[in-house]
Amino acid sequence: MKMRRTLMGLVAVAAALGAMSNTAQAQSYKSEYRMSLVLGTAFPWGKGGQIWADLVRERTKGRINIKLYPGVSLIQGDQTREFSALRQGVIDMAVGSTINWSPQVKQLNLFSLPFLMPDYAAVDALTKGEVGEKVFATLYKSGVVPLAWGENGYRELSNSKRVVRTPADLKGLKIRVVGSPLFLDTFTALGANPTQMSWADAQPAFASGAVDGQENPLSIFTAAKLHNVSQKNITMWGYVADPLIFVVNKEIWGSWTPADQAIVRDAAIEAGKQEIEIARKGLVEPGQPLLKEIASQGVTVTQLSPAERDAFVAATRPVYNKWKTTIGADLVTSAEKAIAARKK
Repeated sequence: MKMRRTLMGLVAVAAALGAMSNTAQAQSYKSEYRMSLVLGTAFPWGKGGQIWADLVRERTKGRINIKLYPGVSLIQGDQTREFSALRQGVIDMAVGSTINWSPQVKQLNLFSLPFLMPDYAAVDALTKGEVGEKVFATLYKSGVVPLAWGENGYRELSNSKRVVRTPADLKGLKIRVVGSPLFLDTFTALGANPTQMSWADAQPAFASGAVDGQENPLSIFTAAKLHNVSQKNITMWGYVADPLIFVVNKEIWGSWTPADQAIVRDAAIEAGKQEIEIARKGLVEPGQPLLKEIASQGVTVTQLSPAERDAFVAATRPVYNKWKTTIGADLVTSAEKAIAARKK
């Protein structure tokens, strides 16, 4: 009996200490958490961030209040510094692009290998499978807590000069690309003149004619009204898909109670699913109504035949093989196998 009373007393003390610990943890919460985004809520990317923030605020009853900072404004618009700023605590959380973070985490270049993922089923085979788990493990080791996948979309080509059906049609075109060496290699191999610049600088460059074209998901093309800045030709080539990742800084994550961590994780997963649906809207439905909407604005939309697309694949294969080694041959091979085994 005495031993039982002693055990019960220890349990009570442990419970009290746990409650005190949780209370102290909750008291250490910040009044506002800063979420970095490249694009605002007019775009699927920003909408995903807003959904995540709203769900967290609602489910934690305001304990975790998140403010969105689009345009990567916390780091003066430099997209490629976002991951470093996350690790350093300049940014608390983010919905970020694998492209923008690839300079710091080489494995993320996997998703930018030209023509690796031929369709949405291939994207899903990677992000929802073993490859996605390996990427998350790498990100965790690199200093952030990855929670869920989102999607920017397939990056299609647009330009102000001419219809592009062959690699030769790209010769000499000045194409804005993101700050990734892999993108420079890809467009150089195709005979284009790639130029790296932020998205904020890109749109005035299209309007002035200083830059001929760009590559981005069609949701960005429409939301940014790129047809108004001379982007009158689109080529649907599906050369790269751009997954997004919902992440939290490790120290911020550790400052939350386990219950709130679970809320934030579940909210990220739910927001990611909703964001992917928004990003694919108009492209997965019969007839691809988004393409019809874009064409109605005076834009020529070019769909490549399999043979035409194969010419681009062949032209960029040396780039693919070079970067396979940089990324890690084992990871790329795992991705290739997952895609080959996907359910279409």
